Amino acid sequence: MAQGVTDVHSHIITPEFLSALEGEGRLMDEGFPLPKYDAAAHLRWMDEAGVETSVLTLAAPQPHPLTPSPKGEGEVYGGKSIIRICNEAAARLKREHARRFLFCAALPLPDVDAAIREAVYALDTLKADGIKLATNVGGQYLGAPELDTLFSVLNKRRAVIILHPHRPEPVNPQVMQQTPLAMQEYLSETTRAVANMISRNVLARYNNIKVIVPHCGAYLPLAVPRMKSLTAVMQKNKMVGEIDYEANLAALYYDLAGAHSPEVIRMLLTITTPDHLLYGSDYPYVAPQVLTQSLQRMKDYLTSEQDLAPYKEMILWKNAEKLFNK
Repeated sequence: MAQGVTDVHSHIITPEFLSALEGEGRLMDEGFPLPKYDAAAHLRWMDEAGVETSVLTLAAPQPHPLTPSPKGEGEVYGGKSIIRICNEAAARLKREHARRFLFCAALPLPDVDAAIREAVYALDTLKADGIKLATNVGGQYLGAPELDTLFSVLNKRRAVIILHPHRPEPVNPQVMQQTPLAMQEYLSETTRAVANMISRNVLARYNNIKVIVPHCGAYLPLAVPRMKSLTAVMQKNKMVGEIDYEANLAALYYDLAGAHSPEVIRMLLTITTPDHLLYGSDYPYVAPQVLTQSLQRMKDYLTSEQDLAPYKEMILWKNAEKLFNK
């Protein structure tokens, strides 16, 4: 197995998660069916591809925090939310497969108080390696003022946060019919959430937090320069306050899941530094053989491209090792 490749973008999809979404009639909320997940198959792919460690996060969509039991007994999964059950399942995989799995816990937003309780439990008791946040839950977007108390708690624990796009709320159904969410709106959604946080100086104010932005940074290499160029006008019109771009951007890391290439990496390096780039696969949403080929392609160009070659081990595992204190 190749030394230490760490995948910071993979998803756990538990039977309870699927049952909950089915009970809510939301299996197709994101416009496509959820893939099957099996830890043994995941480990087989990791061994074949040369991935030592995968960081698990809960897939989209976000289940309701009080999903009734599918048995129709009027219970809420024995008094626990489906979020708690999924976090405990990820924690078991981490315990059972040391160094193979890490996980970032999901939170039962939009209930901020419940989310804080779950974050504390996940980080302190389940020994989660970080927190997964959706770009929005039911229209509550990252950057919203009501989330400041949650970010304060995560800041005190110096948490790593993995972002993932979810369906925008509200959404015009035509958006999904014309172009599937994963092809375009997910990129807009990710950019929107990060821009919201930057515009309110969230990451500068809570500067112990580290945030992993998915899918090669979405549109941020284009959006950040535009935001900077318009800041003075927005401030003059009292639409935004002071924005510390340097501090906000310093908190952002970027996984290379999706359409990575030398050109994409070079574009990301216009807004970040090589020590903030990370390998990501998006398992199990992409066929294993395709992921293996994609990882090999990355290794090849990180070897052959002279300007990127010095960053090969950093991207494949060293940056993640430092971030997660492996």
